[in-house]
Amino acid sequence: MSMRFQHKVAVVTGAAQGIGRRVAERMAEEGARLLLVDRSELVHELADELAGVAEVLTLTADLEQFAECQRVMAAALERFGRLDILINNVGGTIWAKPFEHYQAHEIEAEVRRSLFPTLWCCHAALPQMLEQGSGAIVNVSSIATRGVNRVPYGAAKGGVNALTACLAFETAERGIRVNATAPGGTEAPPRRIPRNGAEQSEQEKVWYQQIVDQTVSSSLMKRYGTIDDQAGAILFLASDDAAYITGVTLPVGGGDLG
Repeated sequence: MSMRFQHKVAVVTGAAQGIGRRVAERMAEEGARLLLVDRSELVHELADELAGVAEVLTLTADLEQFAECQRVMAAALERFGRLDILINNVGGTIWAKPFEHYQAHEIEAEVRRSLFPTLWCCHAALPQMLEQGSGAIVNVSSIATRGVNRVPYGAAKGGVNALTACLAFETAERGIRVNATAPGGTEAPPRRIPRNGAEQSEQEKVWYQQIVDQTVSSSLMKRYGTIDDQAGAILFLASDDAAYITGVTLPVGGGDLG
């Protein structure tokens, strides 16, 4: 077992389910000390699951609010004394439909969910990383920046890509690397908490199937990937194996470049 993260302190957001949870599990196995955060109480299950494997602190927070992001980073420093790695995994499509069917409040909600937690967490973590003169940030974007039925989400993730590149320019000479992955279609267990809390209508199921069909068609491999496919790329960029890589958004979509 590689121990790439031994003696490293990592904050993983959106850690309760899916990709974020798998990233947390694998980082723990590789020696990281972890602060795991999610808006759902499900994140606390990881404290028990990883007991005996790694030192873990779990928190609930609404990372769409800057003050909450500051609270999380302060908790990491209080518990562990430093902050080496930030994995910004919060985000995800709330609704899937052609752009003309979105209401104004839905557009705003998509941008708040899939851009601001990453923007705020980077801003909140940066002072400590700059003081240390070191750090690695991995933002989770999406190949949906080129795709159907998710215009507001795609716009938010396009913002994540720009944030990644611009922040890398500003911080590279000060010891901080900033990269992103852009996941493609990913097979994952059913969400235990739906993103919008509503049953899909028959029309919404048709619109979502259009996303699935377009995603598979755009992939050179003509299939969805796995959660471990996504976690592996994130962990690589977070590790010292990627010490000479910054400002990159890495598509992880079977050849779909987004």
